[in-house]
Amino acid sequence: MTTNGIIQLLAFVLALVLVTKPLGIFLTRVFSNERNFLTPVVGPLERLIYRLCGVKPNAEMKWTTYSMAMLMFSVVGAIVLYGIMRLQDILPWNPQGLGAVAPDLSFNTAVSFVTNTNWQAYSGESTMSYFTQMAGLAFHNFVSAATGIAIAVAVTRGLVRSSAQTLGNFWVDLVRATLYVLLPISIVVGLIFVAGGMVQNLSPYVTAITLEGAKQIIPMGPVASQEVIKMLGTNGGGFFNANSAHPFENPAAWTSFIQVLLIFSIGSGLTYMFGRMAKDQRQGWAIWGAMMFLFLAGLVTCYMSEQSGNPILEKAGIERAATETQSGGNMEGKEVRFGITQSALFATVTTDASCGAVNGMHDSFTPIGGMVPLFNMMLGEVIFGGVGSGLYGMFVFVLISVFIAGLMVGRTPEYLGKKIESKEVKLAMLALLSLVFCMLGFTAWAVVRPDALKSLANTGPHGLTEILYAFTSATANNGSAFAGLSANTPFFNVTLGFAMLFGRFFVIVPMLAVAGSMAKKTAVPVSHGTFLTNTPLFGTLLVMVILIVGGLTFFPALSLGPILEHLLMQAGKLF
Repeated sequence: MTTNGIIQLLAFVLALVLVTKPLGIFLTRVFSNERNFLTPVVGPLERLIYRLCGVKPNAEMKWTTYSMAMLMFSVVGAIVLYGIMRLQDILPWNPQGLGAVAPDLSFNTAVSFVTNTNWQAYSGESTMSYFTQMAGLAFHNFVSAATGIAIAVAVTRGLVRSSAQTLGNFWVDLVRATLYVLLPISIVVGLIFVAGGMVQNLSPYVTAITLEGAKQIIPMGPVASQEVIKMLGTNGGGFFNANSAHPFENPAAWTSFIQVLLIFSIGSGLTYMFGRMAKDQRQGWAIWGAMMFLFLAGLVTCYMSEQSGNPILEKAGIERAATETQSGGNMEGKEVRFGITQSALFATVTTDASCGAVNGMHDSFTPIGGMVPLFNMMLGEVIFGGVGSGLYGMFVFVLISVFIAGLMVGRTPEYLGKKIESKEVKLAMLALLSLVFCMLGFTAWAVVRPDALKSLANTGPHGLTEILYAFTSATANNGSAFAGLSANTPFFNVTLGFAMLFGRFFVIVPMLAVAGSMAKKTAVPVSHGTFLTNTPLFGTLLVMVILIVGGLTFFPALSLGPILEHLLMQAGKLF
């Protein structure tokens, strides 16, 4: 590890700590319907939206109604987005004359953006018109993120309320997340991005003649406005195929730093919001501490692996550094503007959260460096996680940890003074096992299909990792790719689409059911026999449960993929 790299990583951690509390306080005020500094500006627009849509903001919903509203909103959104892509050739703002998107790719993309996955099996600049980018993709960048925040708030209400029947109003939470949180930050940071050199226009693509006399097409478009929400909303879908490695999406190292901070900011702030709503800030810090520990462990592992480089190049006689590592580390697949430190940070952050944006190609990482993003997603992206999804995903492990602790001390497990019974544990396990089934089940299906194997760029364990990474990314609603898999085929478009649906809604609905069940219970006072969930001891238990469950579940698959590839690399063989 270099001194410069350590300073950059510490600066990121410090910046995240500094934004967590103020953002958490603001989120609490927004979703507790308290007056805040944006109320005079946004309040009239919010009330107008309710009147136009016939929403009664004071009418709260049971968990079943809340779930149905969320599901119907997502279904309608997917249908509309599918229609926009299929009719793209006759819709406006298409200066390049791009044709209609194929049916299977339209299905995959519609599901992808509605589920906050933003998996892209296409090149954005050569497939999607400006109208599709703005009215379709960018719109869902906002509302899919707002949906995740709304679910996290609803689950939090269920955990902290006593003797209640409702979890809030989905439409109110959706509107408030969009108007008070996502839009204001996006406008401010978007202008900063434009000032930093990001493209933001509706001009046709520019044709340039190079010094050698060749013709080059330079894409234009509304990039900055989509870039900021893709990060803040942990969406990840890039305007360009190269995503945040493209200079129009990520002009400099400081914009890359802001982007990774945006990815974690809301997820981190939600843990502070949870502590305030629970009226015990230590509850929020216990979860935040577990997330931070797992983040740092993955970041250090990824960074050190990439900094160490490839030992095969050493044996080939290439000049080595004094530390006996590949000189300069592994720079394959990385932008020289960002280097190893920013690339490792970006890869770790984007897969800890359900973002999926990349500023380097994970396919070119060392086996262990590439395993870190893969393992992050296998854990369900609960390490700060996507906007909302990280918090309610972490609650799955919290319930399991509390249940295990109850078994260890011989008492009925409790959380926030409420008993955790078999119903809640079964629902939490349903959410967890649905992820495992999709990640491993679809991968197993793909590796025995000859047509699927034709899409691989590599053989051996690296090829297995490419397929495993794709279905893990889709199920975890991440959207990043290993970049060695040509996934724009009917098989992968359809199966990855269903993996995204299962990964999103088979977690949300069980957790809303848990929240509905917990809201009805009455909290009991803390006694000498209560296992406290606001201490470092509980945070440690939570980390151990996450790692053990993830290790036991996915170690066989990892041992056949990146771990085997690492051992073979040490023996002098690459794939």
